[in-house]
Order: sequence, then C-alpha cells, then structure tokens
Amino acid sequence: MRRVVRWLVWLVVLGAIIGGIAWVLMGQQPPATSQRGGRGGFQGGGGQPTPVLAVPAATADVPIRLDAVGTIQPMNTVTVRPQVDGQLIWIGFKEGQDVRKGDLLAQIDPAIYKAALDQAEAKKAQDQANLTNARLDLERYVRLSRTDYATKQQADTQRALVQQLEALLRADQAAIDNAKTQLSYATITAPIDGRTGLRLVDEGNLVGQSTTTGIVVITQVQPIAAIFTLPQQFLNQVNAAMAAGAVPAEAIAPDNRTVLGTGVLEVVDNQVDPTTGTIKMKATFANADRKLWPGQFVNIRLQVGVRRGAVVVPSAAVQRGPNGTIVYLVQEGDTVALKPVTVVQQSETQAVIGEGLAAGERVVTSGFSRLMNGSKVQVSAPGPNPTSGPPAATGEGRRGPGANREGRGAGRGERPAGERPAGERPAGERPAGERPAGERQQGARPQGEASAPRPAQ
Repeated sequence: MRRVVRWLVWLVVLGAIIGGIAWVLMGQQPPATSQRGGRGGFQGGGGQPTPVLAVPAATADVPIRLDAVGTIQPMNTVTVRPQVDGQLIWIGFKEGQDVRKGDLLAQIDPAIYKAALDQAEAKKAQDQANLTNARLDLERYVRLSRTDYATKQQADTQRALVQQLEALLRADQAAIDNAKTQLSYATITAPIDGRTGLRLVDEGNLVGQSTTTGIVVITQVQPIAAIFTLPQQFLNQVNAAMAAGAVPAEAIAPDNRTVLGTGVLEVVDNQVDPTTGTIKMKATFANADRKLWPGQFVNIRLQVGVRRGAVVVPSAAVQRGPNGTIVYLVQEGDTVALKPVTVVQQSETQAVIGEGLAAGERVVTSGFSRLMNGSKVQVSAPGPNPTSGPPAATGEGRRGPGANREGRGAGRGERPAGERPAGERPAGERPAGERPAGERQQGARPQGEASAPRPAQ
C-alpha cells in the first residue's frame, strides 16, 4: 500500500512540473496578427500598403557600347641577339631602363674584327700598287706599238691585266666593307625605342649568333595595343562605325570602373574564327601614364554609336521573370501592375527599354519581395538623378538608389520608421492573459513545488 502511495505522489509532482513548463512557454508566444500578403512575403498587419521607391522613366541619348575582354600587347617587341661571336666585355644598360633607338647596349670584344679590317685594307693597298704599275706598263706598250717597237698583241695583253687588277681592287673594297660591318656588330645598340626587360646574359660570357636567349628584350609601351575578340554578329555594326569615323575605345580595369586608357579601334581582322564564331580586333592607346602594360588583361569598351531619345530606367527597376524581363508599373490609386519590357542595353546604373514602357511612367526600384500584380503600395521618392547615380543592383532583396532605413525606401529586411514587425509589442505591454512576473493564479503553486504527501492510512 505504501509503495502505491509513493508512486502516486511522484506522478503528481511530475505532472505539476510539466504543466508549469507548458504554461510558461505558451505565455511567451506572440499572437499572430499578420495577414498573408502578396507573392514572396506578407503585406503587413491589417492590409497596410507596401512601401516602395518609384521613379519615372526618362529619355536620354545613350551611347551604344560593346564590351569585350582583351590582352595588352606591345606595338613592337625585339629580342636583342649578338650577330658576331666573341666575349661580352661590357653592358651599358640597366634592367627596366627606357632606351632610344641607337643607344649603346653592350660591347663584344672587337679585337679580331679590327684585325680582319686591317688585313682587308692592306690587301687593297697591295692590289692598288699592282694596278698602278700595270697601267704604266700599258702606256709604254701603247706608245711602242705605234712605232713598231712592240707588237699590238703585247699592248692588248697588258690592257687585260689592268682590267683584272681593277676588278681585284673592287673585291678588296667589298672585303673592307664586310670587315667594317662585322666590326660594327661588336657594338650592340637599341633597334627601337622602348623599355628593357631583365638582363639575359652577364658580362664575361661568350656569346654569338647561336645564342637563342639573346642579351635583353626591348618592348615598346608607348603607344601600346590591345587585342580582343567580339562575336561575329557585331561585325557589321563595327564596320559601319569605322566607315563613319574613328571608333573610340576604352581600356577598363577588372573592377569595371577605372579607365586605364582611351584610344581608337585600329584594325578588324580579315577573317572570322570558324571554331569560336568570333573575330579579332586591335585597338591602340597612347599610354602616356603607362597604366597599360604588356600581357595585362583588361576590359575593352567600344562606342559604336549613340541611341537618341532612348527610354531609360534604373537597372534596379528591371526584374527577371519566367517569361523574360519585367517592371512593376505604378498606376493610379497607388497600385502596381506587372509589365513585360524589352531591354536593349543595360549597364550597372541604367537600362535602356526598347518596348513596353513610355517616358514618364513610374516604375518601382525597390521592395519587390512584397509585390504582386495589383498590390497596394506606398510610394516614396528616391534621391536625385536616379538613372545616373551609383550602380543599382537588380533583383529582390537589394535596395534601389536613395533607399535608407528612415522610411524613404524599404528593401528586404527594412521597415519604414515607426512600423514594427508582426507580433512585436511596445515596451511594457503584455499579451492578453499574461500576468506580471511573480503573480500566481489563486490556488496555484509555484513552479516545482509539490503538495505535501498525505499520511498513510
């Protein structure tokens, strides 16, 4: 009997504990006061309108630009190699130095080439003396043949000897010119204007025509070129722009904002690559500040025309739907309508609308997560120049230009000033049925307190 009573007491204590925990948890749950709203979220308690930012579509002259990724290449690159064999006895440049055409770069030991020149000059002097003597003998034979003291044959033979010596003298002059050329090759000069790279050989080494690495590489960086490709469907547009005049080109850093240089489109390749369907193009840049460097990857932007009187909206206003691009159009009565549009050009800040929107119509730029076709909205005006301000991101959950946390616009997770989320209570206010801390219902025991067991019968 006592064991049964003891089990009953413990069951009562356990039930009291579970009931106290359940009462505390139920008292902390907020009442559900929000109503289901539009697509992707709630439309606020009591059917309140969704706060959004909206701007009117404007008209502007928009440049037509084509973007590509290119590689910077020098206009000229020269690997300076020796043209004669010998010991490199002197280097006259520093690595990374700017050189002009004709500047002295290095010197090969010229001793053997000076000796070869002296030998060729001596041989010419010897042959010159023989020619002088032969000419004198010819004059004698001619005079003697007139008085029959010498035969005419002797005079003709001497005349042929003079011609042979004259030809030999010309060969000697050619040998001298060759020796001078070989001697000049021992002095190495810069063939172009440019910038030297790392030195490829040191003083004291034997170099020659078989040296494949060369002594140094010189690259021309002013001006400089960029090689890039565009899809073949833009070929006619580019050719038409080149026929109308110079096509401006910009080299832009990988951040897609910093302009590294401005130039012009120079060459369009003469054939399309059949494997990729692209065509190579070359733009040149003055590169006065040397922000462009050989081998560098840059973004190339060509301006092939200007679209006059185009309808433009902030890029944030354009959304992607299952059927293409759309905008939310603000109608009379502060309701929105989903409207398909055709985007013909888009940048980080603005989009050019080809069809579906007229100038002056207002479009929503933020607050898309709470919108659906026919939703009621509360429109706030953004900051100035909404279509030319900082880049506006597209898609839900991103704020449009001018949106902030003070009620001028509400993106995802933001509310206008004074609006509380559903279920949030002002300070000091308790839900209905909740008692102050420490106050117990009449006859209720504190949590964890069990009734005293009754004495055994």
